[in-house]
Parts: sequence; structure tokens; C-alpha cells
Amino acid sequence: MNRAFNPFYTVSYKSENYFCDRKSELKRLSSNANNGINTTLISARKYGKSALIYRLFEELNKQKEWICIYIDIYSTQNIKELTELLAVSAIKKFPEKQSIGKRFMQFFKSLHPVLSYDALTGQPEVRFEFTQARDYERTLGAILHFLEEQKAPILLAFDEFQQVAMYPEKNTEAILRTIIQTLHNVQFIFSGSNQHLMIEIFNSAKRPFFSSTQSLVLSEIPADLYSEFIRRHFVENKRTIDTETIDFILEWTCNHTYYTQFVCNKLYASNLRNPDLIETKLICSQILEAEKSTFLQYRNLLTDYQWQLLIAIAKEKKVFQPQSKNFIQKHKLGGASTVKKAVDSLVVKEMLLVHIEKDLSYYRIYDVFLMRWLQTTY
Repeated sequence: MNRAFNPFYTVSYKSENYFCDRKSELKRLSSNANNGINTTLISARKYGKSALIYRLFEELNKQKEWICIYIDIYSTQNIKELTELLAVSAIKKFPEKQSIGKRFMQFFKSLHPVLSYDALTGQPEVRFEFTQARDYERTLGAILHFLEEQKAPILLAFDEFQQVAMYPEKNTEAILRTIIQTLHNVQFIFSGSNQHLMIEIFNSAKRPFFSSTQSLVLSEIPADLYSEFIRRHFVENKRTIDTETIDFILEWTCNHTYYTQFVCNKLYASNLRNPDLIETKLICSQILEAEKSTFLQYRNLLTDYQWQLLIAIAKEKKVFQPQSKNFIQKHKLGGASTVKKAVDSLVVKEMLLVHIEKDLSYYRIYDVFLMRWLQTTY
């Protein structure tokens, strides 16, 4: 049986038709790639960075000359794992049946890898068993220089790039920068969701990547464009949804891409042919109820004070000055220094998001569903 079709994707990129807007961002990324400029792509989690990268790949592939490689390094813990992941990504990109694949495998074998294939998925697995970290550095450089030597231009996207700052090898950024500055045929996108770390890596004069890229920060998709996107997919599938309902969805999800897609996905999956505001609010309540156990686990991971601060910020939705006298007194939070310490801790834990809006920054709950649950529960 074929899976029921749902036009609101939440976990992967499907195609241009199911991708909302980002036209100006796509234009900048494409221009940078075609003009030899590396890009730092920054946004909060679940704003659609990965989907935007794949959308860019789709556009560049129409030119039939680009080789596009995507690598999510969030799970890597050191330069060894980064090197192995890059090797696996190259193997997947260059099948051995192709001439470039044959060249890569011939080159790759000279690096003395331990190559195997997963018995269930058939996916390649690579291990290097060097005893010196320097050998991994050389191998990483060798793979990147192999890409440099290809006729077609290469676009290599490192997603969650801030992870390199966590490696035990504190010189990883310097190693990568030294290699990358020698490459001319390979362009890079360094994508990350930890705004503080990404800005530190690329904007601090003390770091190797300082002023080496052009920054692009993703914000919310404009409400009018998202509204039209939602309406179109309902209409194209012989359903209707009124403006009042769409406006509620966008306000309730703060125009955050993932949460908007998730609510629309659930609403579409309900098989309501003409969902109204009351039915949509019921769907939202069901989403919060399903997430309740996760929210309670958050409660157990935080101190009582941090939890109370989260509730206070949730009720305000946006807090520009959490250390202000009015905010502290209104929510009975004690001293300003205590608030600052808790806020900083919650930002590190990614429970709070520092959001920039028209040159002003404010704090809000990172997880929009958690924010709505706190608002309705406390």
C-alpha cells in the first residue's frame, strides 16, 4: 500500500514545489557559489537550513556541471570522525561505475582505509586506523585536494559546522582553513545552528576563519508568503482553508518553519476537507498533549528557578530585557544577577533562543510547542 500523500514535509527536502520561499537567500547562495565566495549560513534549529542547501543543490544541478556534497557533522566528535565522514560522503557521491568513481577509489585505496558495507543498508562504512592525529590531517587534506582536481566545480556543504569547535584537537579550525585557502575549484557552505559559536568562529579576529566567508542569516519566512504556500497546497489537493485559520497557525507557531510545517502536516493528515479555527485549535491541543512527556523531562533536567524563568518568558512570549525591574517584579524572580545566570545557562542548553528583530534582540523559548504548553499549563 502506498503511503498517503501529505504536501507538508517536516523531516526532509522533497522538491521545489514543497519548499516555501527563500528566493532571496537562494539567489545569494547561488551567486556566491558561482563567483567563488564561501558562505556562512546561520539560523536557529529547524528553520530549514538543510532544506535550503538541498534546494540550492537542485538549482545548481540544473546547470549540469556542479558536483554538490552535503555533510552533517553534528555527530562527529573529533578530526578522525570528520575525515571518515568526508570519505563516506565522497564514496556515495562517486559510484565506482562512473569514471570519477573509479579514479576516486583508486586514489582512496592509497590512503589505506578499512572499507566495509553495512549488511542491512548496503551503505559504505570507512575507518582509518592511524596512530597519529597528523595522519588524519593529511588524509583530510588529500580528499579535499582530490575534489579540487576535478573538472567540474565542487560545492561542499558542512552542516552544523560549529561542532569543530568542540573537537579535542583545538587546531582543527586552523587545519581546515590552511587547506581550504589553497582550493579554488571547491566552494564551501558552513552551516550552523549555534549562532554564538558560528559568529565566534567566523567573526572573531582571533580565529582562523575570520573574514573568510560571507554571512547569511535565516529569519522567519514572511507571513504573507507562507500563507499563500499553505493555501495553495490545500487548494491543489481539493481542500480549502480560510484566512483566519492560516493566520492563527502562523501566529501560534511564530512563523517558525518546522512548527508551521508540523501543524499543517497534522491538520492535513486529519482528512478534514475544510478545517476551521476550532478544529485547528483542537489539533494544536492534541500536539501539545502528545509532547507532554517530553516537556516534563525538560522539567526534570532544570533547576526550579530555571523552570520558573522559562514559564515567565513563555508567558511574555518575547522578553527584551530579562534583567529589568518590571519583568523581575512581575514574575517574582529575585535578583538581576540570578536572572542573568539562569538566562545564560538556558541559552547554552538551547532552551532559550536569542532572536534578533529589526536590530533589537530578545529572548524566547527555543521550542515553540514547549512555549505554548507552558502558556496553557501554568
